[in-house]
Amino acid sequence: MRRIRGEPVEVWLRHGRPARFVWRGRLYVVLFVLDRHGGNPGPTDSGSDQPLSPEYWLVEATAQRAITAAHFELCHDFETGHWTLSRS
Repeated sequence: MRRIRGEPVEVWLRHGRPARFVWRGRLYVVLFVLDRHGGNPGPTDSGSDQPLSPEYWLVEATAQRAITAAHFELCHDFETGHWTLSRS
């Protein structure tokens, strides 16, 4: 499979975590959150106008009616509010 980088996705959260997303017109359900890193949505200690870093979620998800789950990295850009998907 070829590497996929930064494709736009629509993500729905539940309790602050990705629960579902639509990628290439197909709905995926998140089965497990495997890792989360980055992101600093709150104010910084220094009070500077430092840009907010993106938040990355490594998830295991499956498309509806699919048998096999796959790993995806979802990236939330706090500055724009957009989500992107990467997969290797």
